[in-house]
Amino acid sequence: MIEVMLVDDQEMIRVGLRAIINAQAGMKVVAEAGDGLTAVRALETATPDVVLMDLRMPGIDGVETTRRIRRAHPPAEVRIMVLTTFDQDENVLAAIKAGANGFLSKGVRPPELAAAITEVYEGGGALSANAARAAIGHIAADNTTPIDPEAARLLEHLTARELEALQSAARGMDNQQIADELYITTLTAKTYINRAMMKLGVSDRAALITLAYKAGLRP
Repeated sequence: MIEVMLVDDQEMIRVGLRAIINAQAGMKVVAEAGDGLTAVRALETATPDVVLMDLRMPGIDGVETTRRIRRAHPPAEVRIMVLTTFDQDENVLAAIKAGANGFLSKGVRPPELAAAITEVYEGGGALSANAARAAIGHIAADNTTPIDPEAARLLEHLTARELEALQSAARGMDNQQIADELYITTLTAKTYINRAMMKLGVSDRAALITLAYKAGLRP
């Protein structure tokens, strides 16, 4: 059973998310908070597997809440997925840097939300297409950052097909789109991306894309 904690200042949003999540087999909402400080305090006793968190909240926002949770709870203990209507560059990168494992738009459909929670719970990192494009746009626009030689050397550990999959991911493609582009199955695409994350020593898709850009891999 995947136990989920909801953190959102809007009660109606929490009601909707709770209904969606509790309707999924093997998934249950076990805790809720209407603001970041309450969420941080709740995690002193609550032990959810995944925290599903809004970014824009009164008091401390979702980025700061993520940062504080991460100080006390490593990714192996609690996974954090940001769910927001805001996909601007700075929000995506700030959430990633604070320790979020996934980033999805509130516009995702219930099956996509359930799949993302499962992926994050299993150690992967869900990143919506909008969020990926936002992160990519921000990194690509920063022409002052030189290529990181160490990151570039890490890419040498990837096979040709893993590198192709990574380059597709760096253009904001999800696993299905990567599969279509490379004429492979979705499962194979996911396997390539997971192997790339393992070889490069990153725990989620957002960090994988960031590393690819640092290494000089461009779409």
